[in-house]
Amino acid sequence: MDNLKKVGLTALAGSLVVAGHVSAAEMSVSGSATMSFNGGDEDATQGQGWTMGDSVTFSASGDVNDIGVTYSVELDGDAADATTGGSAQLDSHSISFDLGDAGSLVFAGHGGSGFLDANDDVMPTAHEEPWDIVTGAEAQLIGGHAGNNMFTYKYSHDSGLNLTVGYLNAADAVTDVSYNDYGLTYTGVEGLTIGYGQGDVEQTTNTKSDENTMFATYAMGGVTVGLQISEKDNETGNDYETTGFGISYQVNDDLAVSYGSHTTEVDGTAPDQEASAVSVSYTMGSLGISVSMHQVDNINNVGTNDREAYNVSVGFAF
Repeated sequence: MDNLKKVGLTALAGSLVVAGHVSAAEMSVSGSATMSFNGGDEDATQGQGWTMGDSVTFSASGDVNDIGVTYSVELDGDAADATTGGSAQLDSHSISFDLGDAGSLVFAGHGGSGFLDANDDVMPTAHEEPWDIVTGAEAQLIGGHAGNNMFTYKYSHDSGLNLTVGYLNAADAVTDVSYNDYGLTYTGVEGLTIGYGQGDVEQTTNTKSDENTMFATYAMGGVTVGLQISEKDNETGNDYETTGFGISYQVNDDLAVSYGSHTTEVDGTAPDQEASAVSVSYTMGSLGISVSMHQVDNINNVGTNDREAYNVSVGFAF
């Protein structure tokens, strides 16, 4: 976030319930507020036009016996909005440990994310993904699992090789018995990012699914292009494969434009879902304005279920 506000809090060390030597801690506050309007066919579907998203994140960090420890908690205005089904203002919260050359470990009490969830769609875009905005178009998005009480380990090597491992124990309540994933990215060549990841989900109904994704992006000058292919194999039910493509152009420091497409194929005779979008974004310091136009055909692989939509967003970050 821009202009991150930091306040040193030596008194915080006395409140950390951690054995060992604790150095002076530091607290940071960051946040954002976004006002959006959805139009086109989506306006009639949603029954609404204007929406707002806002959140504030508080982080406290310090060293405990030479291990960096950071606690973060997010205050989410949407989470407490009765119109969206929310009931609590406190959203994501986690504690992370910086292990130096050995990597980092994060335990998320809420809002945990493994490799696949963090990389469900990494195609370059100036605003939203092609499948976003249109209700139902994200139904078969291949993105692993994000859940409560989740561990995520990350390690980066000087060669440009990066490892991420996600693990969720069987106690994650309602729908998922267990989940694990891993992913590798390589950034050792200037402008190039290559990634591969896979994960396994076991449901309470004793059904399993395996997911994997592979992607590559390349940036040269102001142009970035990308291709991503993902698969989901279900023990019962249909299997899915998605293909995403994106190209963006950074016109200058403030203006960016992009085009993206995303296709979802399903086993059997169901038609492919085909999504595309054109996006433009413009920034003025910490203020940003973004516009995207979307076309999705055969939404959720249902023939003739086609919609067009557009989104206009004005956001402020601090």
